[in-house]
Amino acid sequence: MRLKIYSCFFILLFLFTLPSCDESADNSVIPATSSQTIVVVTDSVDDSHGTLYCFERQNSTANWEMVGEEMPVVVGENGLGWGEGLEKPTNLFDYSAKQEGDGRSPAGIFNLSLVFGRTPKDQMSDLKMPYLPLTEGIECVDDQNSKYYNQIVDRDEIGSENVDWKSSEKMYHYDTCYELGVFVDHNLNPPKKGFGSCIFLHIWSDPDDSTAGCTAMEQINMYEIAQWLDIEKQPVLIQLTKRSYQSVLEEWGLPDINQ
Repeated sequence: MRLKIYSCFFILLFLFTLPSCDESADNSVIPATSSQTIVVVTDSVDDSHGTLYCFERQNSTANWEMVGEEMPVVVGENGLGWGEGLEKPTNLFDYSAKQEGDGRSPAGIFNLSLVFGRTPKDQMSDLKMPYLPLTEGIECVDDQNSKYYNQIVDRDEIGSENVDWKSSEKMYHYDTCYELGVFVDHNLNPPKKGFGSCIFLHIWSDPDDSTAGCTAMEQINMYEIAQWLDIEKQPVLIQLTKRSYQSVLEEWGLPDINQ
């Protein structure tokens, strides 16, 4: 039986090799080949609510231009923790490290590579991102002792004899929240045990609620973002507190959220 694993790492091996930060122009931590950026900022490291902005640029030397209006979002119930992404500064910010089950969304810069949802694939042909339709067997493994840790897998394809995890998110059954979402490439290549898993952008259940570590938003906004994202533009997600963001705005070559 052929294993069917839907980790972002697996998918991107068949699409392209993602650039490292060393390929960025000047001192920017955003890859030079990336021309779409989603920015999420919160008022403090412990805040569970924030604001999302979308930006595009023509090339690595062009200015970032805001697309659409800012959007309200909710993040982890305990705020932000420094995640495993494209940029790993050691002493720039006072964040605790993102850990499995800590109720924090990952701070940092991350690739976005996969859209998933409950709609059949043939009805999502207008998307410009790889798309995974959710079925009963699709799960995201959050058991740090599993060889499938932080991967989206199809239990039906793997077979019960190969299931080595004790906990996972059965994504098909998250009717509202996972109706549509985006996988955030946090803690990949390879995933580090206990550093956090199954991080998504998805639809919120309530604007006054929070998440276990994802970033969630109103349904209409999630659909707009999914339609806007383009894998050829190698989109990235940036999540920081406002203070952190402003402190490295010029040094890192980040989009200006005050434009």
